[in-house]
Amino acid sequence: MRLWAAVWQAGLGLVLAAELQAADVGLIKVKGAIGPATATYISRAIEVATARQDSCLIIELDTPGGALTSTKDIVQNFYASPIPIVVYVAPAGAWAGSAGCFITMAANVAAMAPGTSIGAAHPVSGIPGGGEKTDEVMKEKMENFAGSYIKSIAEKRGRNVDWAVSAVVKSQAVSATNALDLNVIDLIANDLPELLTQLDGREVDGKALKTEGAKVQEIRMTGREHVLQLLSHPELLLFVMLAVIYGLIGELSNPGAILPGVIGAIALILFLYMTAILPVNLAGLALIGLSVVLFIVDVYAPTHGVLTFGGIVAFFLGALMLFNRADPGFRLSLAYIIPATLVTAAFFIFVVGAGLRAQLLPTKTGKEAMIGRTTPALARIDSRSGKVFIEGEYWNAVSESPIEAGETAEVVGIEGLTLKVKPKRT
Repeated sequence: MRLWAAVWQAGLGLVLAAELQAADVGLIKVKGAIGPATATYISRAIEVATARQDSCLIIELDTPGGALTSTKDIVQNFYASPIPIVVYVAPAGAWAGSAGCFITMAANVAAMAPGTSIGAAHPVSGIPGGGEKTDEVMKEKMENFAGSYIKSIAEKRGRNVDWAVSAVVKSQAVSATNALDLNVIDLIANDLPELLTQLDGREVDGKALKTEGAKVQEIRMTGREHVLQLLSHPELLLFVMLAVIYGLIGELSNPGAILPGVIGAIALILFLYMTAILPVNLAGLALIGLSVVLFIVDVYAPTHGVLTFGGIVAFFLGALMLFNRADPGFRLSLAYIIPATLVTAAFFIFVVGAGLRAQLLPTKTGKEAMIGRTTPALARIDSRSGKVFIEGEYWNAVSESPIEAGETAEVVGIEGLTLKVKPKRT
């Protein structure tokens, strides 16, 4: 009887120990612009962590912002998640700007590492043109929508509503310490182990988290998600745009090359996808398109470099304006713009220019290549008959002005198998 009691107590102890033991914690790392690939990655990570019955899912975040539509998808995934979501802005130097601010405040638990910042969530207009009045109206609509949206997030999660709205309307940003004091976030942790310690015992939806000593299992991006995430980088958009220009123009200037055309077509599809997820300014694209036109026109109608200079200026300004309505994290630096401008100018001046000029040169093969050639007359040439030796063959020749044997004749035309010549006076 005592033996069975001992066995029962030992089994009960094991069960209690298993219940008290922390479950695994899922971890994903999101760095860079928020786009469709990010939303897909987070959605899949929530499904994986839920299936594994993880205690929570930690999202280590470092982003300048991104697409508002993708941000909305992520927030909706947070609300529908069966497990708690923890957003951790880290490592030191990271920031949750623009869309990152929405995502952080929508989490069940918002945490930051020392030396990080959050805020500057003012929406960026991606619809240039249409007049100043239209642009101002669109700006106001986007601002009102973003303000009401982040207000609803803050209210749902019990965070500072006034600051959340000011982050949109006034683009306010704060450090981790200030964010904690303002009730924008829940805690500050130096690293992941400290974060797990602070999360342990915290109640989320009436259930205490068990994270201290938990095993952290990272849910990595799939190959497809890596590629799509890579396409959300502004610098890559610039390179893809150059591939479109070089590829398609290279194919047009050298018909039949095939490879430049294939590369240009693939790059064009990627470019269209990237412009849908990045805040591209159409005015910048228009200037870059104008520069290409100026480069090509200068090849056919040389203007002593005036149009080429205009093309260089237009390209530089276009690249500079390509993301000028975006958050700072989306803007191109001069370290990319200046080399791209110089390479593009050289491409059109030397490569495309040489190819197009070659197409305008006289034919150098076949019968037409003999026009303009000179050769001594083998016999007297008049309007009825004559003989010349040219291109390794004997040809019948006629001339309106008589040419004596031995005199130089210049080919001016071809009629069937007879050359039309004229005297070549020296």
